Amino acid sequence: MRLKDKVALITGGAGGIGRAAALRFAKEGASIVVSDMDEAGTNETAKLVADGGGKAVAVAGSVVVRADAQRMVDAATSNFGRLDILINNAGINKDALAVRVKDGDVKMMSDDQWDAVMNVNLKGTFICSQIASVPMMAQKYGRIVNTSSIGALGNIGQANYSASKAGVIGLTKTLALEWAKFNISVNCVAPGATKTRMTAGIPDNVMQGLLDKIPFRRMAEPDEIASAHLFFVSDDAAYVTGQVLFVDGGISVGV
Repeated sequence: MRLKDKVALITGGAGGIGRAAALRFAKEGASIVVSDMDEAGTNETAKLVADGGGKAVAVAGSVVVRADAQRMVDAATSNFGRLDILINNAGINKDALAVRVKDGDVKMMSDDQWDAVMNVNLKGTFICSQIASVPMMAQKYGRIVNTSSIGALGNIGQANYSASKAGVIGLTKTLALEWAKFNISVNCVAPGATKTRMTAGIPDNVMQGLLDKIPFRRMAEPDEIASAHLFFVSDDAAYVTGQVLFVDGGISVGV
């Protein structure tokens, strides 16, 4: 098992990619702290881990509230004695339009939409990384994987989302440089279109247009993104830091 005796904190773990990562890591021997604003979903993920023979603790909370993020990290150290892995998976999307259209643009975006997305996607990643780094520095070991997106390369109607995900890449590279001396690697997974709650509401005509742009002509399964997470936190990536891996079916090749 690639994560035997390791302890992982996964944010945004109530479903989708976060849940897939929790279940995958548990099968590889890790103890899991799963967190999300969705308390019921968080508890369900923890139960699924336990049902599969793993160990998991659920912590409902927001990544943008420092006290909540501290509770997440404290849950790892108090229940399992350490924190080895942080998966910054929590994220939201608030487009300029309720349904993206061809001429949607940034002048249709409100301050609230901008702030909400930047807070969760970028500031939340910063806060959780900062707090999780404390026990990681003390033990001289840590693996942090942040979540960017194909959207970091730009997308009509998503100036807030694209800016936040591009910011995550810059944050990842900076933390990788600053924390290498503590044996903490910081990398980034940038998913393309993935079957999650965030993409479930995309209208059929918009979805078809998206699929037509993907060389593989399909969306990713959450477990396919979790495979990238697993690589970055395993010993296979012991000498890898500051990198961004696009898991997008090839769409970024043509951007």
